[in-house]
Amino acid sequence: MRYKIILSYDGSPFCGWQIQNGARTVQECLQDALSTLLRERISVTGAGRTDSKVNAINYVAHFEASVPDLDSKGFGYKINAILPHGIVVHDILKASPEFHSRFDARMREYKYFIHRKRDPFMEGYSYLYTFPLDVEKMNRAATALLGKHDFSCFEKVGSDNKTSICTVFHAGWEPYTPDHVRMMGYPASEGDYLVFTIRADRFLRNMVRAVVGSLLEIGRGRHEEDWMETLTQGGSRSDAGESVPGHALFLCKVDY
Repeated sequence: MRYKIILSYDGSPFCGWQIQNGARTVQECLQDALSTLLRERISVTGAGRTDSKVNAINYVAHFEASVPDLDSKGFGYKINAILPHGIVVHDILKASPEFHSRFDARMREYKYFIHRKRDPFMEGYSYLYTFPLDVEKMNRAATALLGKHDFSCFEKVGSDNKTSICTVFHAGWEPYTPDHVRMMGYPASEGDYLVFTIRADRFLRNMVRAVVGSLLEIGRGRHEEDWMETLTQGGSRSDAGESVPGHALFLCKVDY
């Protein structure tokens, strides 16, 4: 029987989603917990790889088990009791034998959070970036990402993808107000908190973090906005900006 599992995880204690030798990963912890409860070796396939420290909300994975009918509520309670802190399973559902959490996904959405001045309540999940930024310029530059392009200039060197072609549906920055500012009166000014949202059919390793790093360089005036178009038309990884830290990145939506 094939099952779909929906979970969220805080990436800070893990070296990404995918199993690696000598590293603690979300996939390995989830497989170990499922194998313990089901008393058989379980292999889990996820919707995609997330890098070290990167977070995920409503992440989708699937696995095969000999149990014909899992009690979703009861089993969910049990697996959450043995999973390490930082991983929570929301639901386990029966899936068709053909369902594939990675290859059936039509769209994925990531969000990257930055804050513009020191804030002790944002440090774990947002990137402190204090340089002056032209957000309108960054958004104009981000339009060059839209559509179907070869994004190898933003891909981690040595990746084993068969293709670097992706189709981006949306990419842009906007201000937002965190809950501790909105609900508890933490002192803040307009524009102190920004979020970058990008949606695409697929993503390459390190792609979002390199895109964000490049846009921030444009925003602080180190490059003109047409630099982004130059990169997507044939730039190499060394031509693009530095990758930003992973702790402020969230995979937050997968559509099928």
